[in-house]
Amino acid sequence: MPPRIDLRSDTVTQPTPAMREAMARARVGDDVFGEDPTVNELEALAASIFGKEAGLLVTSGTQGNLVCLLAHCNRGDEVIMGHDSHTYNYEQVGSAVLGGIAPRIVPNQPDGTLRLEDIEAAIMPDNVHFGVSRLVSLENTHNRRGGAFLTPDYTQAVADLAHRHGLKLHIDGARIFNAAVAQKADVKALTRDADSVTFCLSKGLSAPVGSVVVGSEAFIARARRMRKVLGGGMRQAGVIAAAGIVALTEMVDRLAEDHANARLLAEGLARLPGVEPEPVHTNIVYFRVDHPRYTAPALQDALQARGVGVLALGPDRIRAVTHYGIETGDIEETLDILEALL
Repeated sequence: MPPRIDLRSDTVTQPTPAMREAMARARVGDDVFGEDPTVNELEALAASIFGKEAGLLVTSGTQGNLVCLLAHCNRGDEVIMGHDSHTYNYEQVGSAVLGGIAPRIVPNQPDGTLRLEDIEAAIMPDNVHFGVSRLVSLENTHNRRGGAFLTPDYTQAVADLAHRHGLKLHIDGARIFNAAVAQKADVKALTRDADSVTFCLSKGLSAPVGSVVVGSEAFIARARRMRKVLGGGMRQAGVIAAAGIVALTEMVDRLAEDHANARLLAEGLARLPGVEPEPVHTNIVYFRVDHPRYTAPALQDALQARGVGVLALGPDRIRAVTHYGIETGDIEETLDILEALL
């Protein structure tokens, strides 16, 4: 059974009543033939929101990122990405396994950025001995950097650098709407000059499954071929897309509630002995455990036994993620339980 207060991830969100109703009523067709009207509506809506020409429904953020890398690159090409990026650490380096595309790793800074000089230094010269630099990949918000968000100005600077050297820019925007809400920015401003963006419907936006890729019509046509070869071509997928439409039209603004609950959790943690929260930017709270009775895994287990789910990442670091379904009272109860344990 899942924990009663489940802070392990925002992937545990349940679909809203409006989503369930929309899924039940969805008009469907064969999406591989381009005949599912609800999928087509979702893809067009997503493209419009991001100011791109076209969209593509995929089964997950991992598939979306892989589809994009395969569509941008050829075998032997290189992708510049951060050493702490989700694509590098948590997606089995699928671009290398399935596409022969090598990651060229540069350090992530504490705020999730890649230094411009590091990106430029990682671009390989045109030399027969080297792989071909083809793409830069950013992550916004940045999971392992505590949900830190990238700004429009920074993203613009990376896009300008990449394009000046003939490279494309991809954004892993699994939580891009958290970044937009945190900055009170239009999501277009965060992705305007990106050549592709993947974003998740199934995290803070609470849809039960799915992500969307957006880009130019030509890019999406190639991405659609990559989706098919990965086994991602779906048939009557409108039942999935219907929930995604509700996610985009009804669930974005409420992300501010998750950010407020994350701050409340971090403020409470700061008052407890043996734990120290890291800076909070959006809906992800990391905290260090330095306690005579608990390692991070032991504290995770103790919380689990009391109905609270968190995720231990190493011997002394824990992650908690706020999301739809977690209320202020849940945060207060979690802090009471932690106080009793510590």
